[in-house]
Amino acid sequence: MTSTPLVRRPLTQDWTLTAGAGPVPAAIEGRTITATVPGCVHVDLLAAQLIPDPYLDDNESLLAWIGRVDWTYRTRFTWSRGDRDRHDLVFDGLDTVARVELNGTTLIETANQHRSYRLPVDGLLVEGENDLVVRFTAPVPYANAQSLALGVRPRPYPLPYEAIRKSACNFGWDWGIATFTSGIWREVRLESWTSARLDRVLVDATPDGDGGVVTARVQIDRADAGAPLAVRLTVGGESATVPISAGEATVHVALDRVERWWPIGYGAQPLSDVAVELVHAGGVIDRTERRVGFRTVRWDTTADAEGTPFTLVVNDQPVFVKGVNWIPDDALPVRVDRARYRRRLEQAVEANLNLIRVWGGGIYENDDFYELCDELGLLTWQDFLFACAAYPEEEPLRSEIEAEAYENVARLAHHASLVLLTGNNENLWGFEDWDWKRRLDGKTWGAYYYYELFPRVIAEIAAHVPYAPGSPFSPGGQHPNAEEHGTMHLWEQWNRQDWLTYRDHRPRFVAEFGWQGPPAWSTLVRSISDAPLTPESPGMIVHQKAMEGNVKLTTGLVPHFRVPEDMESWHWAMQLNQAIAVRTALDHFRSWAPHTMGAIVWQLNDCWPVTSWAAIDGDERPKPLFYALRQSFAPRVITVQPRESGLAAVLGNDTDAAWEGHLRVRRLGLDGTVHAEETLPLSVAPRASATVPLPASVAVAGDAASEFLAADAHDARGFWFFAEARNSALTAAQFDLSVKTVPGGSEVTVTARSLIRDLTFLVDKLDPAAHAEEGLLTLLPGETATVRIRHRGALDAEALASPAVARSANQLVTS
Repeated sequence: MTSTPLVRRPLTQDWTLTAGAGPVPAAIEGRTITATVPGCVHVDLLAAQLIPDPYLDDNESLLAWIGRVDWTYRTRFTWSRGDRDRHDLVFDGLDTVARVELNGTTLIETANQHRSYRLPVDGLLVEGENDLVVRFTAPVPYANAQSLALGVRPRPYPLPYEAIRKSACNFGWDWGIATFTSGIWREVRLESWTSARLDRVLVDATPDGDGGVVTARVQIDRADAGAPLAVRLTVGGESATVPISAGEATVHVALDRVERWWPIGYGAQPLSDVAVELVHAGGVIDRTERRVGFRTVRWDTTADAEGTPFTLVVNDQPVFVKGVNWIPDDALPVRVDRARYRRRLEQAVEANLNLIRVWGGGIYENDDFYELCDELGLLTWQDFLFACAAYPEEEPLRSEIEAEAYENVARLAHHASLVLLTGNNENLWGFEDWDWKRRLDGKTWGAYYYYELFPRVIAEIAAHVPYAPGSPFSPGGQHPNAEEHGTMHLWEQWNRQDWLTYRDHRPRFVAEFGWQGPPAWSTLVRSISDAPLTPESPGMIVHQKAMEGNVKLTTGLVPHFRVPEDMESWHWAMQLNQAIAVRTALDHFRSWAPHTMGAIVWQLNDCWPVTSWAAIDGDERPKPLFYALRQSFAPRVITVQPRESGLAAVLGNDTDAAWEGHLRVRRLGLDGTVHAEETLPLSVAPRASATVPLPASVAVAGDAASEFLAADAHDARGFWFFAEARNSALTAAQFDLSVKTVPGGSEVTVTARSLIRDLTFLVDKLDPAAHAEEGLLTLLPGETATVRIRHRGALDAEALASPAVARSANQLVTS
C-alpha cells in the first residue's frame, strides 16, 4: 500500500461579485464586478472605481448602503477525479452571514466571521467545471433582526453588534468608521486526501532545566479505519513517532539543551521549527509546522498588604509591562498584509514597547501578526471578541462562540509571545456600573462565556496559557475596576478630568487609558478637503468619532495651554497635549513600580484617518505621542514626581545591569541661570526603581513662573516645571539649525539659544513620507541635539526651521 499525500488547492482566482437585494445604486445594479479573494466588497468596488474612498471627507455616510445590500461571489473551477477519494472545501473566514453553494447544492449557512468552515464535497464535485457560489446576506438588517430575536441588550452604540459574531468595530466605534463589510475575507481552498488528515494539532514547548520538551497533541480525521498510521514530531534535529490507532495521539520530544525565549529588552527570542507529520505506509500524507519558543509565563496575583498585584512573570523574571492596545490596522482588514504588520510592530519596538493587547472589539488577527510578535519579542495579550456590551448566551450564538473559542485558542496557543487570554473588554465593569442590571431585566449578558466556557476550553486544550475573565478584572472578586486589585481602566481623565489627576491613582496595573489628538498634518489634509479647514469644519467633525470629542480636547488643553486661533497651531497644540498627558501618566505609573507593574496605553494604531487616541495614525505616520511612549518606556528613565514630603527624583532601571553613579539636580531659570544645584548618590538595582527625595534647595522654586528643575544621570534626564506652560514666563524658542545629508535621509542638528520645550519636527509637512526619529526634545540654552530624519527627497535648513515645521511648546505660550 502506498501513501497519498493531502493536496491543498487555493481557490482564489476568477471570482466575480454582484449586488443583490437592497438599496443598490443604479451604476452597480446588475453589474458583474471582478472580485479579489481573499477580500471584501469595498475592495472590489474601489478597484472597479465604482465607489469613492470611504476614508475621505464624508464618504462614510455615502457608502452606508453597502451594509444593507446582499452580495454574491461566484467562481468556476475545473476538477478531475484523481487518486484521492476525500475532498473538502475549506473557508478560513467568511464575513459574515453567508450561504455556500456548490453546483446548485447548499453546503452550509454561516453567521460567524471569527471561525473557519470545512465542508465535505465528495459527492458534489463533477468532472470538468464546477460552480462555487457564496451568497452574503446584508449584515445590518441581519444584526437588527437577531437583536429582536435574542432580545435587546445594553451597548454604547446604536447598531446591535452584540447580536452577530462579527467584528464589533465594523459597525463603527469612537475612533472608527462604520464599513459593514461582506466578503470572503480569508483563504478558500479545496483539500483532497485519502486515508486520513491532520485535524487539530496542539503544540506546547516547555523548558525543563537546561533543556525542554515539545509536546504535540494530534487529532485526525480518518477515511480508512484500517490504515496503519503514525504521528511524527520533529524539532531541533530530534524526532519521535507514535502510532495513532484511533482519532488522537500525543507525542513528545525532549531536548537536552534549549535557549529561553524572552520578551524584548530581557533577552533573545530564539525560536524552534516544529514539524508534525501524519505517516502512512512509510510516507507523509499530511504535515503542519509551528515555531515555538521555550519560556514559562504566569501572572502573580498573590494578595499583599496593599491589595492584589497583577505582575507578569516570564522565566521567573517579573516584567514591567510597557504596552499598547491594538485595533484592526485598517477598517478593511483584508488590506493588512504581513509587510504592514511588520511595519507597525517594528514601530512598536522603536517605541520601547514590550506588549500588544489585541482588543476585544476587533478581530483575531492573521497568523502573520502573532508570528512577527514571536520574532520581535513583543508579548501578546489576546481578548476574546466581546467588547462594551451585554452578549446573549442563547442559541445560535452560544454554539458559534464555543466553536470560535476552540478554534482560535488552538490556533494561537503555541505562540511564545502569547501571555494572556482575556474574556472580554469592559463587560464585567459594564455589568456592575453602567446600569446594565436594571436594563437587562434578567436577560443573559455573557457571564457563562467569561466564567465557564472560556476557562473550560483553555483548560482542555491550552492549560499553559493564563486567562483572566475580563479587562478590567480584580482576581479576588472585588469590583472589576478596583484600583487596589488586578487590572484597571482609567477613563475619567479624558472624559471629565484634567490629565494631572492621573497622579491621584496608584493602580496595580493599568490596562487602558489614553488621550486624543489629531493625526499627522499630511494625513489630515489628504483625507479632509474642507475649505477652510477648522477644528469644527464638516470633515473634521466626521473624522472625530468621540462623543463631544472636540469639547474634551479643548477642556483638556486650557489648564495647560491657551487654545490657538489658527488651524495649524490648534493641530499642534492638541497633538502636544495628547503626548504630554500620556507621558505624565506613564511617568507616574512607572514611578510606583513594583506596586504598579504595567501600563497599556490606548492605543497604538488607527484604522483610518481620524482624530483619536492613537500614537500612529491611519496613514501609518507617528504622532508626537509616539515619542512620548519612546521616552517614558526607555530602558532607563528619570522622572521628577510629587510625593507627600515634596518632590522626588524616581529612577527606573529596566536593564540587567545595576545603575550606579551620581544624580545631578539643578533648579534653573528659564534663561539657563543655575539658582541651586545638588549632587546626590545614585544606586538602582537591575530591573528596579529607586526614589531619591530632593532637598528644598532645588525642590522649592523662588519664582514658579520662571524656574524649572532638571535631574540628570548619564544619558537620562527628567524635568519638573513649577508652573503650567500657559502661566509661565517661557519665551519664544531661539535656535540655530544645520542639516547634513546621510544615507536614507538627513541629520538635523539644533543648538538652543533659549530654553526650548518639546521641540518636534513635523516633517511630513515638507515630505509626506518623511519621519523624524526623535521628538519632544527639551533643550537648555547652549545645548545641542541631533535628530535623524528619514526621507526620500531633499530637506533644507530654512524649511525645517520654519515655525510650522519646527514646533515647540514655546509657540503655544508666546504670541
